[in-house]
Amino acid sequence: MLILGQKYTLTDLEIQRLNKKVNSLNTIVYKDKDPLGVIAEIKHYLDKDKFSIIVLNTKIKVDNEIIKYLTNLKFDDNSKEVEIISIEHFLEKYLHKCYISEDNTDLHYLDDIKPYSTFQKIQKKIIDIVAILVLFMIFPFLYFITKKKINEQSSGDLYFKQKRVGLNNKEFECVKFRSMHEDAEKHGVQFASKDDPRIFEWGEIMRKSRIDEVPQVFNILKGEMSLIGPRPERKYWIEKDFEKNIPYYSQRHIVTPGITGWAQVMYPYGDGIKDARQKLMYDLYYIKYWSLKLEMKVIWKTVLVVVGKKGL
Repeated sequence: MLILGQKYTLTDLEIQRLNKKVNSLNTIVYKDKDPLGVIAEIKHYLDKDKFSIIVLNTKIKVDNEIIKYLTNLKFDDNSKEVEIISIEHFLEKYLHKCYISEDNTDLHYLDDIKPYSTFQKIQKKIIDIVAILVLFMIFPFLYFITKKKINEQSSGDLYFKQKRVGLNNKEFECVKFRSMHEDAEKHGVQFASKDDPRIFEWGEIMRKSRIDEVPQVFNILKGEMSLIGPRPERKYWIEKDFEKNIPYYSQRHIVTPGITGWAQVMYPYGDGIKDARQKLMYDLYYIKYWSLKLEMKVIWKTVLVVVGKKGL
């Protein structure tokens, strides 16, 4: 695979995933370069490793000679196996996420997006009903063991309740098993971080296995959440950072938030704008390409996380 340009920077995790699919991954930077030299470099890679994918990852003007070469390559009978694809379509097709630009100049996300059909809504509602039944079956066991552990390790309330933003930007009270000490935000609002000292031992186990989220079955019953969807975020962070710095961020609120989601199983835990932008790309993909198959895939990957197989 050959990447032309630096419009989007692949994450380390994405490079690892792509290395499992392709034999070679190279980038050509053509800014301020002689176009004929760039063409010669492309030819070198194509002849050397028989590249099958060229990704157009550009946000600067491309020289006419390069455009002409790529066009001729597309119609060359000897190059029929070479796929030339934009970074936007590449991310959706191969990495299952939607591209988000640094500003609002790129409207590619709006291509082909449409609301869920009545049949899709019924399918999703059935999944939520089944989830409620399953979660209520395991809830008593988790309740008693969590209550015992919390009493031993961090005395205080069993549940942690916090206002989160859900469907149509409406706030609701999200409930979880408490995984941090009672005075976790005595110094002000902050993200949880890796090896966060505010998290006690059982709380860490709950967070890694996601079982601290199980009480949100009550939010599903109220219609405030679904089993699967974008994770609801705090209004504080949305207004302070995310909506100001990440295009399309508000679009994640056009669907009901979930206990788990495509972003949760595809991207590791994050604690800032950069990570929020990456997760949003997966959330937007989930919204744009929702299907029963994708829903089942999220459930399966979530199960892998719960049993300790990560799932990323």
